[in-house]
Amino acid sequence: MNEKRVILVIEDEKTISNFICRALTANDYKAIPAFSGKEGLSLFFSHGPDLILLDLGLPDMDGMEVLKSVRKWSNLPVVVVSARNHEHDKVEALDYGADDYLVKPF
Repeated sequence: MNEKRVILVIEDEKTISNFICRALTANDYKAIPAFSGKEGLSLFFSHGPDLILLDLGLPDMDGMEVLKSVRKWSNLPVVVVSARNHEHDKVEALDYGADDYLVKPF
């Protein structure tokens, strides 16, 4: 029996989070939604996901801070999914250890 890969989706917009989680679940992944940076970090430590999809515009903290915290503990893949489309934001996220950067809408 194959165990499903776990993907943590840190996204505060419920519509986008639900869309991403449904698409992942339909493709045989286990998606865990988090709607804030603090919740995302808590779920990161408690569930040990295989991948994080991370929005930068979170209600309680900037996604860059989440990324920095994750990188202190792990090298697991982090893909930033953000509406921020300035080159500076992309470079900063990649410099802090993001593995890729997707601009919304996608």
